[in-house]
Amino acid sequence: MGRRPARIDRLPEQYFGTLLARVSAQAGAEGHPLIDLGRGNPETGPPQHVIEALSRAAHHPDVHGYSPFRGLPELRAAIADRYRSHYGVGLNPESEVAVVPGTKTAIVELSLVLAEEGQTVVLPDPFYPDYPSGPALAGADIGYLPLNRERGWAPDFSQAPMDGAVVVYLNYPSNPCAVAVPAGAFEAAIEYAHETGAAVVHDFAYGDLVFDGREPKSFLATPGAKEVGVEMFSMSKSYGMAGWRVGFVVGNAEIVERINLLNDHCRVGIFRPIQEASIAALTGPQDSVAERRDTYQRRRDRVLEVLGPIPCEGTFYVWFKLPPHLTAERLLTEYRVVVAPGEGFGPSGAGWARLSLAVTDETLELGLERLARALAAG
Repeated sequence: MGRRPARIDRLPEQYFGTLLARVSAQAGAEGHPLIDLGRGNPETGPPQHVIEALSRAAHHPDVHGYSPFRGLPELRAAIADRYRSHYGVGLNPESEVAVVPGTKTAIVELSLVLAEEGQTVVLPDPFYPDYPSGPALAGADIGYLPLNRERGWAPDFSQAPMDGAVVVYLNYPSNPCAVAVPAGAFEAAIEYAHETGAAVVHDFAYGDLVFDGREPKSFLATPGAKEVGVEMFSMSKSYGMAGWRVGFVVGNAEIVERINLLNDHCRVGIFRPIQEASIAALTGPQDSVAERRDTYQRRRDRVLEVLGPIPCEGTFYVWFKLPPHLTAERLLTEYRVVVAPGEGFGPSGAGWARLSLAVTDETLELGLERLARALAAG
């Protein structure tokens, strides 16, 4: 068989796979059933008209062959129209939109098309745990962009690497920090890109899930953004289509073409009925998006009744500091409630935890009862 390639050995431990294995092992232990508040897996699927569009398309005999490698033109046009109407961003659907099989795929692919061995991929700290996988496969180094807790988790570019940086990742609304984009953050990213020559990748997966009357803010709406970067948009969070695996990379035409070229070689399109259903989601009634956002805001309010005042402006997470006497492991083994340990979210994550709102109200209440007992135990 031969020696395993070094790029495989460079891959970090898969955070969520490890967490699931730990939870599964603990589920068999004696005690109360586990309450899982650790995973961000949307608990409700897409609206009915999207499911019906999938079903109708699947009944056509000509949809089961290979789809166009670069996605249906109608789908690229639909996301461009949504960007114009929702975020005030003009996109050329032919050259500035790439259709990808989920933005988790794009997270890795963007490092592959932007970085080479020995160059530096700059990640926010804290970060989404799958960000390091792309640099590992590319053979690139990882640098960190600290997020300043006192300034609403704003990126501190004065502390970011300058030499060798070829791409910097941002993520607002932030997973795990659960804040909307701080004022000036996108402008600072563009300035950093001009100073270093680095590209900017903005992960906009939770873009529509912002609370308290806030409006979604796309990175690409910032003057000059399209000159230096791209944005990832996911169908998973806005429309409850996590398992359908479809998303977009939009913005800078050169980066979009690199993603398309890579996928020309290693993907064979996305099942056409899923694309047809995505068109229905993007162009049809948007009531479900607002309802989903309002549900998570209501649950956020309930969590803060237990945890106290914590910045939580969007996403379906709450990022909170654990008291000295409590760890995520202790919550799991003693109180039978799962949260995502902060250690997996970057160097600054130790002592923190991420709690998911993407569960039923009943599950959340049971979890909060146990969490309140753990916090009170001292």
